[in-house]
Amino acid sequence: MTDQQPLNADEILDIVDECDRVVGQAPRGEAYARNLRHRCAFVLVRDADDRIFVHRRTDRKLVFPSHYDMFVGGVVGAGESYDEAALREAEEELGVEGLGQPEPCFTFLYEEDEHSWWSAVYEVRCTLPVAPQESEVAWHTFLTDDELTQRLDAWPWVPDGLAAYRRMLEWRASGKG
Repeated sequence: MTDQQPLNADEILDIVDECDRVVGQAPRGEAYARNLRHRCAFVLVRDADDRIFVHRRTDRKLVFPSHYDMFVGGVVGAGESYDEAALREAEEELGVEGLGQPEPCFTFLYEEDEHSWWSAVYEVRCTLPVAPQESEVAWHTFLTDDELTQRLDAWPWVPDGLAAYRRMLEWRASGKG
């Protein structure tokens, strides 16, 4: 871990209940420290060859530092919609401008002992050259679905992203995606 503080601990988030209704606001650091339920957007990015953008998070991330993720995205700011957050986060993390609006797939409540958030999952095609945000992304590549599947048990994945990815596979298999 570096000497610097984790990123974005002061960002204000909407705090939501079990039905995703806003019940208050808190800084991100407090929301994480007190396990206050908030909102996140996950965006699965595919390139022109249908490969999935995969990256390793920096060691400065507030949660799951140095873990791999098959989604870009992040917290939904106070007063921001899921759709707005999905596009903003995807463009920021990929380092692109003019990305198409990510397509919504489904939502789910992610809960574990230390974390709880409503998660909106999206998918987008990015044919632009990516220049990932260095403060967020330590390493990246594009993998085929098979290459990603081969790494699921080998690499340390962010647990919420892994949960979202497994739900996405089920969602597609159900014929909804």
